[in-house]
Amino acid sequence: MKKRFIISGGGTGGHIFPAIAIANRIKKVVPEAEILFIGASDKMEMRRVPDAGYKIEGLHIYGISRDLSLRGMLKNLKLPFVLLKANRRAKQIIRDFQPDVAVGVGGFASFAALNAANQLGVPTLIQEQNSYPGVTNKKLASRVRRICVAYDGLEKYFPAEKIVKTGNPVREEILRIEKKKPESFEFFGLSPEKKTLLVVGGSLGAKTINLTMSANIDKLKAMGIQVLWQTGESYYKQNQMELSMLQSDTIKIVPFIKNMNDAYGMADYIISRAGALAIAELSILGTPTILVPFPYAAEDHQTKNAMALVEKGAALIVKDSEAGEKLIPTLETLCADEQKCAEMSQNMAQFALPQAVDAIVDNILNL
Repeated sequence: MKKRFIISGGGTGGHIFPAIAIANRIKKVVPEAEILFIGASDKMEMRRVPDAGYKIEGLHIYGISRDLSLRGMLKNLKLPFVLLKANRRAKQIIRDFQPDVAVGVGGFASFAALNAANQLGVPTLIQEQNSYPGVTNKKLASRVRRICVAYDGLEKYFPAEKIVKTGNPVREEILRIEKKKPESFEFFGLSPEKKTLLVVGGSLGAKTINLTMSANIDKLKAMGIQVLWQTGESYYKQNQMELSMLQSDTIKIVPFIKNMNDAYGMADYIISRAGALAIAELSILGTPTILVPFPYAAEDHQTKNAMALVEKGAALIVKDSEAGEKLIPTLETLCADEQKCAEMSQNMAQFALPQAVDAIVDNILNL
């Protein structure tokens, strides 16, 4: 009899991409497996999951609105009925599909799907990507069978006997990066003879980092390094004329980098946000990194993710509010200290868990 798996979660790439990585690994281990995703009907998973080759069912669901307007208050008044309807719909999907296991990766849809699965007696597992868990996973923790985590210390939030430290799933290609490949430099129009800084603010970009980079182009040129800078598509469109004037032989500015492996392979230094997936990939790379956490992430979890590395000497941190003043001086200090770079790379290795997706899927199959 075919094994059936439900995977639920989404809202952001930080939830969707681990979910897809888990699904891909299940299909490798159990080729005949049937996998169904459950997501929020108006979120990006409704596009990304089918693009990856999987079926998805959408739930109309959202969380508490922090908007104090009349519209926000009305949404909150409706929320109990929205959750009740989503739970009924999730139960119907589960009854029809009859899964052997349900997996949650975070997000509002994940709460409805796993809550319904628990009520129907389906074994459940959650995967928490961050060092500070989201509301959904904290609420589900008492009812699921197992909790896969990426950081130490989560017994403060979850039952200790359910926790398994597996790490966060990363793209398989990240494990096969070839560093300093001549073809990579050729593709981006950069020189293999120069030290390279990679600047990424996530797929949507990071406004503070972008503004800081724009204001300090001359300083970057004076440092003698070359820069590959991903701005995010929206920022690039809004500032295309200004950005085109900043481009040069050593400063390459792009809206989005599709071939991240080549970009990662060239980099001697990285400036990045501190999302859980970014940190999982950066840990495997071991490239000296300055993290600029997004301060408005839920419960400020990006700062907590970053501090887990900073406290072990594996990365540097600059607050978003201080980036304009401190980011470039921090970079200058890092570039001038080869011993510090070597120590950071070595310390980063303790956070690298390249077999995370294998360990997660083993735990799923054990249920």
